[in-house]
Amino acid sequence: MRLLPPSLRRLSVPLLSGAIATAVLLSTGCESGSDEPVVADAAASETLADVDWAMHGLNPSETRFSTLDQINPDNVEDLGLDWYFDYPAARGKEATPIVVDGKIYTSGSWSNIFAHDALTGEMLWFFDPKVPRDWAIHLCCDVVNRGVALHEGNVYFGTLDGRLISLNSADGSKRWEVQTTDRNKPYSITGAPRIVKNKVIIGNGGAELGVRGYVSAYNLDDGELAWRFYTVPGNPDDGFENTAMKKAAETWGGGEWWEIGGGGTVWDSMAYDPELNLLYVGVGNGAPWNRQLRSPDGGDNLYLSSILALNPDDGSYVWHYQTTPGDSWDYTATQHMILATLNIAGAPRDVIMQAPKNGFFYVLDRKTGELLSADAYAAVTWATHVDLESGRPQETENARYTDGPTGLNLPGPIGGHNWHPMSYNPQHGLVYIPRQDAGWVYKTDENFEYKHGYWNTGTDSMPAALPDDPAIKQAVLKTVRGLVVAWDPVAKKPRWEIEHEGPWNGGILSTAGNLMLQGNARGELVIYSADEGERLWSFDAQTG
Repeated sequence: MRLLPPSLRRLSVPLLSGAIATAVLLSTGCESGSDEPVVADAAASETLADVDWAMHGLNPSETRFSTLDQINPDNVEDLGLDWYFDYPAARGKEATPIVVDGKIYTSGSWSNIFAHDALTGEMLWFFDPKVPRDWAIHLCCDVVNRGVALHEGNVYFGTLDGRLISLNSADGSKRWEVQTTDRNKPYSITGAPRIVKNKVIIGNGGAELGVRGYVSAYNLDDGELAWRFYTVPGNPDDGFENTAMKKAAETWGGGEWWEIGGGGTVWDSMAYDPELNLLYVGVGNGAPWNRQLRSPDGGDNLYLSSILALNPDDGSYVWHYQTTPGDSWDYTATQHMILATLNIAGAPRDVIMQAPKNGFFYVLDRKTGELLSADAYAAVTWATHVDLESGRPQETENARYTDGPTGLNLPGPIGGHNWHPMSYNPQHGLVYIPRQDAGWVYKTDENFEYKHGYWNTGTDSMPAALPDDPAIKQAVLKTVRGLVVAWDPVAKKPRWEIEHEGPWNGGILSTAGNLMLQGNARGELVIYSADEGERLWSFDAQTG
């Protein structure tokens, strides 16, 4: 850790320390080899109860909307760097820091966990779960981790090799550890756990590599497994875990999907409604992507690419909505979900909102799963619209590449929106979506053969390569975009947009001070006005 000299430091208004992070996160190439938590004997900081960010999305609804308004367009220009911390590994950082009682708890590369004094930046302790470095072969997109959960003085987090660990938040000492996955299969954990009542909920990743997805609940005190819900059916000859799995199996047509695993991993988003006592889980894509190979006789392949509502007490099925039936494009529904109350048709409706990879923004009744609206928030070519009566997208000709390769298909596998969190601002009635347009050409891999632990998409990636013709290449590149969409979920259209230089920009925070904050692919932290999207302030953070 390095602190700037006092002459270069300026006091940050509490909002930033309670919202995204007080630190500007920089990276170096060194690795830590510590076996035990490293604890600093630092004086306790002043408690800042009004700037706590105690859970992954700030609240169970995961709105990422801070009610703090001390920073606003009138004084935002006075912001400046207070302190920064260099992480010990120059790899991906995707975590939402948790801030409670003047301390920041967050995760870095290789599932390492850090605790900092929020006012000074001093590292209080550090925990290395010692993930085997060769486990990185089982990962899609770098050795990342999206954060920890904190509950009654204890920290909970998942590791890349499938463990769930609980630490004492005071000193980083380990309380318990459980293996949540089969170590003989290429499972991983990159998502943040959620705390619901007396349980910690965690999913996993690894669909394309050959696994069967599920979400699990463990007791907070001792890590004992409380329940597990599989998101796709296993081998029918082995019987089914519950009625939901039996019904799901009826939607898988032919083939032996269970040999690969089926996919459907719960690798990121969840939300919880304490009044309805419903846990909402976002489910991922199939394995392989290509339904022609996964389920040759067709079928919706439940519960792939779906929002699942579960009873968190026992993990039982309540309802589901499938955003992409029979997914063949890697259109996961693991993207951020937000709970809100909207005025729809003149009456308040308690809803769940999601902008999954497939390019449509969904508003559902969160008690029943009824579809209320679904409209394109990004460029979409694979479907014309979503039929509100059936709830099904109306696919365009050859979208499923059954008659040869598609044209330039939008969205591509990275989606119109990926893991980067969006934010809902109830003051302006806007959802801020980190949108991206990046097309892909899908074609069946005629020589597909499943290989355990390898990337199994069932598609031929060569047609998606940029053509040699400079004019065609330039035309394709012009379709690639990155934006912030200020989406009005009642009017069902964007109110305004901000265009970036390219895709893959960071998650979003909005505040009662009429601010919207985002890190971008240029490495800037930028603050905009939340009502109109006017750029107000920026800082070269050297990371998005």
